[in-house]
Parts: sequence; structure tokens; C-alpha cells
Amino acid sequence: MKVILFCGGLGMRLRDYSEEVPKPMVPVGNRPVLWHVMKNYAMAGHTDFILCLGHGGESIKRFFLDYEEGESNDFILDHGEKVMLSSDIDKWTITFVDTGILTDLGDRLLKVRGLVEGEDRFFVNYADGLSDLDHNAYLDRFVASGKQGAVTVVPPPQSYHLVDWSGSQANALVPLADSGMWINAGFFIFTASVFDHLEEDSDFAVALDTMMRAGVMFANPYEGFWMPMDTFKEKQHLDAMFAAGDTPWLTPPS
Repeated sequence: MKVILFCGGLGMRLRDYSEEVPKPMVPVGNRPVLWHVMKNYAMAGHTDFILCLGHGGESIKRFFLDYEEGESNDFILDHGEKVMLSSDIDKWTITFVDTGILTDLGDRLLKVRGLVEGEDRFFVNYADGLSDLDHNAYLDRFVASGKQGAVTVVPPPQSYHLVDWSGSQANALVPLADSGMWINAGFFIFTASVFDHLEEDSDFAVALDTMMRAGVMFANPYEGFWMPMDTFKEKQHLDAMFAAGDTPWLTPPS
């Protein structure tokens, strides 16, 4: 099944890092976070990718054009000849589409509509959130729901606290993760009907809200591993996990 990835954001919350490279190219360990997202889908058997490019799109193209398999795979150097023992992207199909520098996500999706024409369903995701979500089990639940779209929702992982207050009295601190709130984690699945809710220059969040209020969106609650890379602190945490060999998003689904 095809996987559409939004790769055009400016990464404002990672400004200290992503002024030099586009956010999808910010590394986790020895590979860009975009590669980790794609590898996660590939392990579930989904290797046909459409990259919606924007800011820094040329560096994303260059990364794959100059891709070096030996940086993340074992190989034998036999008299100067490299023999790969495993590989990453040789079975991937990647379509690179320039969807504009300041384009909203909804419009980026519209610009690749022709590339998923005839597809029953397709995955859509941001290019900066990692998870050990079982994509195929998720897909099965979505198909059974009969809905037009699906969104994975997770408890907020941040360490912020809500303040319970009334009048002038502060009553208690409630950890955001324990508040009972659920947030949009991305990891969408759509049928072609999603395009009926999008217009040129349309706001993706507005389209999602419209579909939810129309009762055509399936909610997939997930309490397993999920972490975005919106801040430098989150990047540091993911780097530390990678260095420790703790990479649940790179563990093939059982």
C-alpha cells in the first residue's frame, strides 16, 4: 500500500537545528528521521513511498540519490569490492514531488492525488514521528470499521502539568499524560473520499475536523511507543535511545 509522507515543513520548533537542514533530514543516530519513518513502514511490507517535498526538498533528493547502504548495513570488502550482507532501500519505490515551500498539508495531499488514483486506501503521515505501531493490524481495524479515514490518537507524552483551579484557588496539578486527553499522532489511513473534503489552499486540520464531525473518521487509540521530534530535547532523547540500542520503531511487527 502506498505511503504519503509530508516532508515540506520548516521545523520552527527545531529552529536551532533545522535552519541548516530540513526537519525530515535531522538525524536520529546515523540516519535522518525520515529514513526511520520509512524503514518502519517498510518492515510492515509497505515500500511504495510518495514524498511531498517543500523546504529543503533538494537535500532529501540528494540523500537518496547518493544513498550509501554500508552506513547502516553489514558488508564485506573483498579486494576493494563491497559485497552487501543486507540492504535498506533497494526494494523501495520513492516518488519525489515538489509540493511547494509554504503549502499547507491539505494542499500537499491534493497535489499528489493523481499518484494514488485507483488505490483503495493509502497511508498518510508526517515525517518526524516514530512509533512501534503495527500498521497492518491498524489497517485491518480500519477496513473493518467501514470509515473513510483513520487517525491514530495517543496520550500526550509531554511532561507539562494542567492546573485544576476555580475562582482564585489553585486546587491541584494534573500531569498532562494523566489528564485523559488524546492527541493526534498522525499515522493516518484514507480512502480516496478524503479528497472530497479538500480544496486548493485548504487547511488539513479543518478537513480532519470536518470528517470527524461527519462521523467518517476511525479513531485508533494507541498506548505503545510513540514520540515526535518537534524539539531538540526530543531529538536528544531519540538519539540516546538509538545509542542504547533501544529502537522499538525498528523492531519488525510480530
